[in-house]
This record gives sequence, C-alpha cells and structure tokens, in this order.
Amino acid sequence: MRQFLRHPCDLPVELVIRKQTFLPRQRLHNISLGGVACNSPRGFRRGTAIELRIPLLGDAARYPGIVAWSRKQASDYRVGIAFIDEDTLFRARMVEQACQIESFRRQREQELGRAQPIEGIALEWIAHNAADFPLFCAV
Repeated sequence: MRQFLRHPCDLPVELVIRKQTFLPRQRLHNISLGGVACNSPRGFRRGTAIELRIPLLGDAARYPGIVAWSRKQASDYRVGIAFIDEDTLFRARMVEQACQIESFRRQREQELGRAQPIEGIALEWIAHNAADFPLFCAV
C-alpha cells in the first residue's frame, strides 16, 4: 500500500521551511502516521521541518510536517511530507480528499464540456474512489 498519497498536480501547494523542528533526526525512520507526496521545484533534506500550504483553500489549509524523502525527477522533485500527529493527519486527509474531488471535477468538466455541480461530482468520486483511499497511512 502506498504510504504517501500523490497530491493532484493541478492544485498547487507551497512548501515552506519552518524554523522549529520538533523531532530528533535519529528518529525519522519511524515517525509518520501518514503523508502526502507533491511536486516541488526544489528538493529538501530529509528531516526538514516544513509546512504544507494549499493556497486555493485559504489560510486555514496549513499543515506542519517533516520531509520524509525527496526524489529528483526529470524537471522537478517529488517530496514526501510526513504528518506526525493525529489531528494534523486527520485535517490534512480531509483536505486531501477535497483536493482529489476538485481535481476530478475539473477533469469531468473538461471531458463533458460543461460545468459540473460539486455535490454530484463528490458523490461520483466517493462511489469510485473512497474504498481505495487509504484509511490510516495517507492523506
């Protein structure tokens, strides 16, 4: 099972380094309750304290975490952000579902050539994807 859910590329995120680290580096091999993977124009060192922000969702969509891994790709980096407390994990997981539904809505609108009501799209996404959306290890 995937430990880090891929954030939709069409909904940008910001990764901001936090000054405060709250975990000793030697424990980073076993910190995550779950996390999210996103693309970034730069790589980050494993263990960097970071805040994941989703500007489209406003100032409340900010989630502290730790860089679990950073992998170079052809034109950018894929970065795994680990969430280490249950409250942050729960909030981020709910927001990540909303991001997945919004991405799905955009895809369906492009396919159908017309606006789609979010309620119907959410029900369609839930019917097709909720069972595969990880319960405990990914947001």
